[in-house]
Amino acid sequence: MDFPEDLLYTKEHEWVRIENGKAVIGITEYAQQELGDIVFVEFPTIGTEVEHMEPFGVIESVKTVADLYSPLTGEVLDVNHDLETQPELINSSPYDKGWIIEISINNTEEIDQLLSHNDYLAHLKEDIEE
Repeated sequence: MDFPEDLLYTKEHEWVRIENGKAVIGITEYAQQELGDIVFVEFPTIGTEVEHMEPFGVIESVKTVADLYSPLTGEVLDVNHDLETQPELINSSPYDKGWIIEISINNTEEIDQLLSHNDYLAHLKEDIEE
């Protein structure tokens, strides 16, 4: 599995790419593999405020439905409209074409609570062993 070193992660298996005071958010390769084939993504509308580690949307696969959690507090600046007709992009390209939302970063201190690449790998190892 691939977990890019330049991203930050949550224990709930979201990833975050921070660029110019904004955060692009998606789910990790591990999460998409666990979910199976993604068939639907519900995300907030642009302008919605999302809260740190609170649900912002829902992802549905052939196996289950799961909440999506915002790693940071901020305003939704953009959503990946391609997922409306091609939700499977999350399966085929979780870190590139399968991004879900982009938000402003309202509280930079929350960034310190995210996991580094190595911390996420250690968490994943614990998660798999349980």
